[in-house]
Amino acid sequence: MNKKIVLIFLIVITLIGAVLFFTRYNKNTSQTPETSDSISTDKPEVYSASFAIYTNGTFRIFTAPMYHNLSNDVFIQASNPNIVYVRKSNTTWRDFFATLPMKLDENCLTTGTNQIFCSDEKLTLQFYLNGEKNKSALDQIINPGDKLLVTYEKENAATIQQQLQSIPNPE
Repeated sequence: MNKKIVLIFLIVITLIGAVLFFTRYNKNTSQTPETSDSISTDKPEVYSASFAIYTNGTFRIFTAPMYHNLSNDVFIQASNPNIVYVRKSNTTWRDFFATLPMKLDENCLTTGTNQIFCSDEKLTLQFYLNGEKNKSALDQIINPGDKLLVTYEKENAATIQQQLQSIPNPE
């Protein structure tokens, strides 16, 4: 009786071992370059655009480390925090701002220090993409060389022109 139990036990252990071995073997040999992240060494092309944000005449700065390199797809760096680096195609301005510790939509800006600037009857949040007023700028794809101005001011052509000129040229 004991020999039968030992024999059955050895058969069961052997079967379990064989199943585990073949399961692992199939997982390791079925990887292809298309499904394995660690095999590809290609780096996507990076291009740049630039932006500036003004609130009540104040140029908003993004030199604090809390804004830098927060996404692999779209990011800013300490060396020039008004230059946006884009690695992922079809990335919109909204996608970019969503990576930062702030909130921005068509009507309100909440800064990283929790200051809130919302359009009202006196002041409006406005967007200018490549020098042209554009209410839907946040939904536009960031293209190489784009320049975005976000401004919360009374509408004043001279002020807007100065702000547009302050946006750095993308690298």
